[in-house]
Amino acid sequence: MCTGTSSRSPPSTSPRFAVSAAALAASSVNSRTHEVVAIKKISNAFDNIIDAKRTLREIKLLCHMNHENVIAIKDIIRPPNRENFNDVYIVYELMDTDLHHIIHSNQPLTDNHCQYTAAIDIWSVGCIFGEIVTKEPLFPGKDYVHQLRLITELIGSPDDSSLGFLRSDNARRYMRQLPQYPKQQFHARFHTMPNEAIDLLEKMLVFDPNKRITVDQALHHPYLASLHEINDEPVCSTPFSFDFEHPSHTEEDIKELIWKESLKFNPDPVVH
Repeated sequence: MCTGTSSRSPPSTSPRFAVSAAALAASSVNSRTHEVVAIKKISNAFDNIIDAKRTLREIKLLCHMNHENVIAIKDIIRPPNRENFNDVYIVYELMDTDLHHIIHSNQPLTDNHCQYTAAIDIWSVGCIFGEIVTKEPLFPGKDYVHQLRLITELIGSPDDSSLGFLRSDNARRYMRQLPQYPKQQFHARFHTMPNEAIDLLEKMLVFDPNKRITVDQALHHPYLASLHEINDEPVCSTPFSFDFEHPSHTEEDIKELIWKESLKFNPDPVVH
């Protein structure tokens, strides 16, 4: 139970920082354990199906993972009414900062800030890696066409052998008709990065995912040698299920699923 709040009612705390237009986070103290936590309020979480699924996806993913480098959900505050609730309150471990604040701070970023131990998607991690170094988005496209041009201007236009993973003939034809760009010299673009870091980034930002460096290979890369610890890099024992992403699910379906997630943290009392 957080100070001044009930596990069955919305928390009353002073906001510390805004998460997004629909979410607000505040720090609070668990009155039982005296642990300082962060409570995120997601307002009007079920106004549209995209936001509703995003909230449920975040809950399920973080509850599935159990690693010291992944923020943990401590509680999902059970709504007072099963049917008539629109806001979701999620209790997390309190983090000192977040990636956005690190990237856009005036603090010089060293290799210790840029290195990481695991990744879900190597391309995404490569983009974040580049953004940490340059302190700006790597491919700030105005739309998908512009973004694709920025990508090909950096890593070069893919040849036919690199388009094989595209299942759609139309997609392959579209890629072939785009202007052709040679690959840039990464040393010139990222001149502040150490050579080993540039080598890792180049191996991450490869158009064909079949030719991209794998997570296991990245962990063995010389740039991450100081962080690589084979005995402390667990592999998830069970695959994550995206069954809740069923296209026929409505906002009310998602609301019911989030209600069930809250019951895992706050079950009904056992009646003897």
